[in-house]
Amino acid sequence: MKNVYDVLVERGFIEQVSDETGVRAAVEKPITCYIGFDPSASSYHVGNLVPIMALAHMQRHGHRPITIVGGGTGMIGDPSGKTEMRQMLTREQIEANVQGQKAQLARYLDFDSGKALMLNNADWLTKLNYIEFLRDIGRHFSVNRMLAAEAYRVRLETGLSFIEFNYMLLQAYDFLHLYREYGCVLQMGGSDQWGNILAGVDLTRRVEGATVYASVFPLITTSSGAKMGKTEAGAVWLDRELVSPYKYYQFWINTEDPDVERFLALFTFLPMDRVKELGRLQGADLREAKEVLAYEATKITHGEEEARKAQEASRRLFAEGGTAREGVPTTALDAEDLAAGIPVTELFRRVGLCGSRGAARRLIEQGGAYVNGERVASIDVLVTDKDLMEGAILLRAGKKHHHRVILS
Repeated sequence: MKNVYDVLVERGFIEQVSDETGVRAAVEKPITCYIGFDPSASSYHVGNLVPIMALAHMQRHGHRPITIVGGGTGMIGDPSGKTEMRQMLTREQIEANVQGQKAQLARYLDFDSGKALMLNNADWLTKLNYIEFLRDIGRHFSVNRMLAAEAYRVRLETGLSFIEFNYMLLQAYDFLHLYREYGCVLQMGGSDQWGNILAGVDLTRRVEGATVYASVFPLITTSSGAKMGKTEAGAVWLDRELVSPYKYYQFWINTEDPDVERFLALFTFLPMDRVKELGRLQGADLREAKEVLAYEATKITHGEEEARKAQEASRRLFAEGGTAREGVPTTALDAEDLAAGIPVTELFRRVGLCGSRGAARRLIEQGGAYVNGERVASIDVLVTDKDLMEGAILLRAGKKHHHRVILS
């Protein structure tokens, strides 16, 4: 079996590492590693998949991953990558979000018999005595060095609160605590966390005299420069109640051509030989690679059955031009509302094909809105129950985004 560090490099997970030789040597035998996650939402989204998949690869190579749900640090708010202070969450909000995230991680990691751990840093951070923490931990931090960190330097221009300034200390303390309690020697995270993770490496060395390591992932963007997981309709959530398995599948099958091979390496467990083989496909044949990407990514997140249903529905809609029902996003409308007529801009907004009526208006003006396969000619069109065909109205935005409307 390959050294997992080389696997992560080959698949595109590594942007920077504190000691490449040390990390490669350390993972020759089983180690414990960890990544912290923001508890500000009840669901992860596609933008969180890089760290989640990295932990999955670590586990598949015999290492023990720890996922830290930031119940404690979430009460402070990480200033990294933000131009203004995050909204403060209550303990109750954080706990509700923590519960929502647990089931999702189990799709990627095996938590049986302690093979992976899920911990909440509120369990130790909320018990700290402030004076003792300043004396024992705060004395190891240089304010000058902290202000030189990118996360703080950027925020100084717009204002940095004292509570946010403490975030680096708390994240560094997490690493120290996990080293002491679980023998954790590697922390991974996004590239915006580089300064915070290095602070933990340095703190553990100063306090325990131990060698631990840092590694960060690149910020994943599409070839057009868009942030990964962000669409016009919003974030692509892993929670099926927020984004259906069909819509999730469609997100992946709509991957831009230059990104297909890279995303196959990052977001599936396919062997790299197969990834490279699919990456060599060109033109119309690239559709096959996109189907594989969409199927494999959906299978991991929603299970094989949902992936199969989404694939079949997608094929019927796009390849055969049919009116597939199973798996296609569907909205049930009140019969009286539809009988009275709903402005087409409002309907496209209501079902989520457009983020606003203004966006729907622009879509129509650009010739990209369809009702039952017919292009919408005017923003003044009313959609009524007379448009029902076999009990449904099929809406389409552009070439790839479909939605069914039925009566409740």
